[in-house]
Amino acid sequence: MDRLEEIILPRLEARREKKSYWWDGSWYTGQDMLDIISNCEKVLRDAGFSKGQRLVVMLKNSPLIPALSLAVWKLGGNFCPLNEKAGSSTLDDTLNLIKPFAVISEHEIPGLSETWPHITCSLSDRTLPPFTGKTQPPEPEDYAVIFSTSGTSGNPKAVPLTHKNLISNCQATKETVYPLNEHDTFLTVLPNFHSFGYTCATMLPLSIGAKLAIVPSFLPPQQTVRAIVEAPTTIMYIVPAMLSFLLMSVEKGKLAPEFLARQRVICTGGDRLAPNVHDQALRLLGRDVMEGYGLTETSPVVCMNHDCETQHTGTSGPILPGYEYKLRTRDGKDSTADNEGILWIKGPSITPGYLHAPEITAERFDSEGFFNTGDYVKLDSEGYVSILDRVTDIIIVGGFNVYPQEVEKVLCQHPAVEGAVVVGVHHDINGEIPKAYIRLKENASATTRDIIQYAKEKLAHFKVPRSVEFVEDFPVSATGKILRRILRERDKKF
Repeated sequence: MDRLEEIILPRLEARREKKSYWWDGSWYTGQDMLDIISNCEKVLRDAGFSKGQRLVVMLKNSPLIPALSLAVWKLGGNFCPLNEKAGSSTLDDTLNLIKPFAVISEHEIPGLSETWPHITCSLSDRTLPPFTGKTQPPEPEDYAVIFSTSGTSGNPKAVPLTHKNLISNCQATKETVYPLNEHDTFLTVLPNFHSFGYTCATMLPLSIGAKLAIVPSFLPPQQTVRAIVEAPTTIMYIVPAMLSFLLMSVEKGKLAPEFLARQRVICTGGDRLAPNVHDQALRLLGRDVMEGYGLTETSPVVCMNHDCETQHTGTSGPILPGYEYKLRTRDGKDSTADNEGILWIKGPSITPGYLHAPEITAERFDSEGFFNTGDYVKLDSEGYVSILDRVTDIIIVGGFNVYPQEVEKVLCQHPAVEGAVVVGVHHDINGEIPKAYIRLKENASATTRDIIQYAKEKLAHFKVPRSVEFVEDFPVSATGKILRRILRERDKKF
């Protein structure tokens, strides 16, 4: 089967009279989901939607997300989830690039209707209101989803993923992780406009006939806790910031530890899992959590630990089956034999290229079709991958490479430190020097001198932060990923 609807619809048919998804405290059947799909398909067809058209959806998680995806695919179109809170400038640029047939959101968005057909609906609606779309030049019918991503540059790009991309990634993930099956209930709380949430928490469970516990968003966290407890969930794909918050709820007695401890799989991705959060999970839950790694362009999973028994703590696991890989130095020399370098990969899960951006595609793909992840990695003797850092985040101090994650790991071991982010700042002599942004634990105290002295005792001199700034919180993306770029830009303003 080459298309997602060919795989998912029969799974829903098999659940016609069985539980299929949990929403707002109640369970619904496969027939309920099939009805929503049919309703949405009819409205879209009547609106003039046809093959190769793009439907932009700016909604929080709800049953409408999988239903609209399947309705769009049945009509041969492309599903385009966007973050409504991305900012008007970013949204305008992205919409002009994607050129949607129509835009769906929960609320009116000022100025949007002047350019694009724009309709609103409630998250609990079982269909769309009638409307008339605007036919655009078609994109390839095999594009299943088109994601918007800014990467580290801040400039929006559109990443099309084909049906085969997503099918291969779901299949490889299912084969890699501790056996997933139709009896599982996945927590669907990661935002759908992020490929991690869309693939691993929505399409993966649907493709294997498992159930969804759908939560609109992680905040307020009471909705997520309710789903974990009442559904109850058995599989959780979440970002580290969400796990940290849930563990804090356990620590403060707001969530009984057994509700997290009973999950068959807790896997984090989207950002590194800090060692102190990993240790906290072991202490509070008496069980381990897993870690994975991926990118929007790879549908998204590249690496994932198989299970808690075989995982190598601190790594993202081995590379999924189906990928070929190479390691290269910053100047392009092959370093695969050294088991360290920039990760280049090739395989069926990788995007065919950036939408209407051949120059960016040419920059990221080599002549053999290998894709530059932009991440500097190290493989251990068993092939488990450690992400040392984004190449753009590596700090070069007087010719020496400093990996921020290594320094952050050390700083987080300080008894007063809750979190640390290290970035490079300009220095007239050394080119760059490390600067640490520190978030202290509740009721803890430390000085700049304390932090620097602690680092000096554990790190080579060129890795030690030369300055420290204490912050209440770190700037994060909508998925909880720390935005180092914002911290670097903040420093330039002073």
